[in-house]
Amino acid sequence: MKWLAVLEVRTDHCESWNGFFCLRKGKLCSLMFGLIIMTLVMVSYMLTGAKHGLLLIPSPFHYGAFASNPSLMDNESLSDMKDYYQPSKMNISYVKDYPSIKLIIDTITSKIEFITRQRPDLEELRKQEPHMFSVIPNKFLPNSKNPCWYEEYRGNTTTDPYATNSYALYSKRFRIIFDYLRKVFWNHLYHYKDKHYRLRCLPHFYIIGQPKCGTTDLYDRLRLHPDVRFSAIKEPHWWTRKRFGIIRLRDGFHDRYPVEDYLDLFDLAAHQIQSVLQSDAVKERGKRNNIIIGEASASTMWDNNAWIFFYDNSTEGEPPFLIQDFIHAFQPNAKLIIMLRDPVERLYSYLYFASANKSAEDFHEKVAESLQLFEGCVLDFSLRACVYNNTLNNAMPVRLQVGLYVVYLLDWLTVFNKDQILVLRLEDHASNMKYTMHMVFQFLDLGPLSEKQEALITKSPASNTRRPEDRSLGPMLPTTKAILRDFYRPFNTKLAQVLFDDAFLWKRT
Repeated sequence: MKWLAVLEVRTDHCESWNGFFCLRKGKLCSLMFGLIIMTLVMVSYMLTGAKHGLLLIPSPFHYGAFASNPSLMDNESLSDMKDYYQPSKMNISYVKDYPSIKLIIDTITSKIEFITRQRPDLEELRKQEPHMFSVIPNKFLPNSKNPCWYEEYRGNTTTDPYATNSYALYSKRFRIIFDYLRKVFWNHLYHYKDKHYRLRCLPHFYIIGQPKCGTTDLYDRLRLHPDVRFSAIKEPHWWTRKRFGIIRLRDGFHDRYPVEDYLDLFDLAAHQIQSVLQSDAVKERGKRNNIIIGEASASTMWDNNAWIFFYDNSTEGEPPFLIQDFIHAFQPNAKLIIMLRDPVERLYSYLYFASANKSAEDFHEKVAESLQLFEGCVLDFSLRACVYNNTLNNAMPVRLQVGLYVVYLLDWLTVFNKDQILVLRLEDHASNMKYTMHMVFQFLDLGPLSEKQEALITKSPASNTRRPEDRSLGPMLPTTKAILRDFYRPFNTKLAQVLFDDAFLWKRT
């Protein structure tokens, strides 16, 4: 009865106009309340999803600055992207599975073309570096195996010949070397017809690469040979960085180091060569100097990143001039030594020089992100344009491109003959040191050694091995290794074909 009374009261009440409006007002309030609740739920979901990278995730197959952008691609060159590109902050843990990344690698592989570059002529090079060509002559002393020449010195006994040398100014650890050079400088000048001349030299050979492939060990062993000298600094990085004003990559550009600063680094060796040239054996008996100078900057083979800021851009974003063009212009007979290792292992070894939070998992994520960036580039540009692109190389968390050995080698072979380049494997060097050193001695046409000298060179402990703290990282993840093997395989295959040696496939490592 009470329920019926309530119904009757509600019925009677709702039959009136006032009751009608009351009912409509109640429904409207309920609807508004429901909408508010739904909005709060959606906002909460969106904030949570964004925090965990779950919402609005871009396709992993078109990731990075080089994805097609009509307005950018129609009006701007690759060099203009240094202002356009901003690294993404997205969480890429969702691409850790092998199949997803394999699709990226397949895309990259489908875009690989090894196209021979067009070599610039000498006049074009002169226009780009007129000062360099005014300092270095086109002929060297005939009685010296090493490329050297005499240069008139116009200073006096109170003049500091190294006062403006950028290597001495920017690095405290090199000042000791230059302090010594200042003390002995005047004693090594050659006096002729009331003029003073200093002997200038360039290297006879270059150890040009690659980083973390045993170049330091090779350098340390070659230094022990009685006929070999090196620059005062192991890795001047002049051809690739210092002549453009790059002191440290992270610090940007400073004043450019002139070629004279680079030549100063060979003064110690030049003094010894001059002593030989002034000896009776050379003067009277027609013998020649057999001391040779080496330079061992491991960036020389691959680092052409600065071109984009100094040379006019060419079509398709490829550099119009490379390091080897200039070295060959001055030294067409230079000899080049390259030490390589399995690019997969090299990358893992090289990654953690100054990295924090080291782990195999972190390395995996960096590889995945770098592959996506590289894929984005090759979709729109040539392989060479991507390999030498400063913006892309700085954006990638790991430098995948340094392991693309054959791309660089083919470009060096456009200017140097094959018999001027010796390519070694670190794996062979580590397993048979004596054999690889003999190959180097023969390549450089060095004189014979006594048993004691040879033992000193070949039995010394290895240099620049992996640090103890890095060994604790353990091996890379199997998935990461499989991914990198797939990525480097077509490049290793081409390298083995160029060198006629299947050992450069690195199948057994």
